[in-house]
Amino acid sequence: MCGRSSLTKTEKEIEKRFQATFYSDELERYNPLPNYNVAPTHYHPVIINKDVQHIHLFKWGLIPSWAKEAKMGFSMINARAETLMEKPAFRNIIAHKRCLVPLDGFYEWKNINGEKIPYRIQTTDQEIFSAAGLWEEWIAPDGNKVFTFTIITVEANDYMKKLHERMPAILTRDVEKLWIDNNLPANELMSLLKPYPSENTKAYKVDKAVNNVRNNYKELIQEVP
Repeated sequence: MCGRSSLTKTEKEIEKRFQATFYSDELERYNPLPNYNVAPTHYHPVIINKDVQHIHLFKWGLIPSWAKEAKMGFSMINARAETLMEKPAFRNIIAHKRCLVPLDGFYEWKNINGEKIPYRIQTTDQEIFSAAGLWEEWIAPDGNKVFTFTIITVEANDYMKKLHERMPAILTRDVEKLWIDNNLPANELMSLLKPYPSENTKAYKVDKAVNNVRNNYKELIQEVP
């Protein structure tokens, strides 16, 4: 599972990394950067397969187009790669609504003597990386369009297994181009989703203040003894 993450870089750094630009009006409306404690329902940058030249701000927690209530998004912050083709909410959109979710870290908690200790996980070969995601457009009862996304997860690599059995489907730069390539045959998509190499993964302990989603400041990502 990936239920908390970070993206602490500037707008310009993210634009340079993905060779895409933000819409200024969205940045002014949501002001999501930097975010040291990204949580479900937060607006977060995504690059969608239908507009790879721009970075959009969608809400974390996918609401299927057929959902009657927005609260359904709370149960769809993640999508397991192994069951994507089984669940209607994901099966119906994987062929045409894929996205990259830029991150520079994510959090997991390890149970040590009955106490949950938070760790921040990063990639050692990418300062800003992307997780594979799916996005959706939902029409609210008031007629407004709500754009949401979910992060796909895979089985944890050997390094991550000491913290959690799952991890985001982190993509290499070559693979992320394929993930948002509209010409890629649907039967090839699943092969792109695999655990990130252990040798390119690192984790360190952070302050328990990250447990509270209201806390959002740079000290949250600092390593603690």
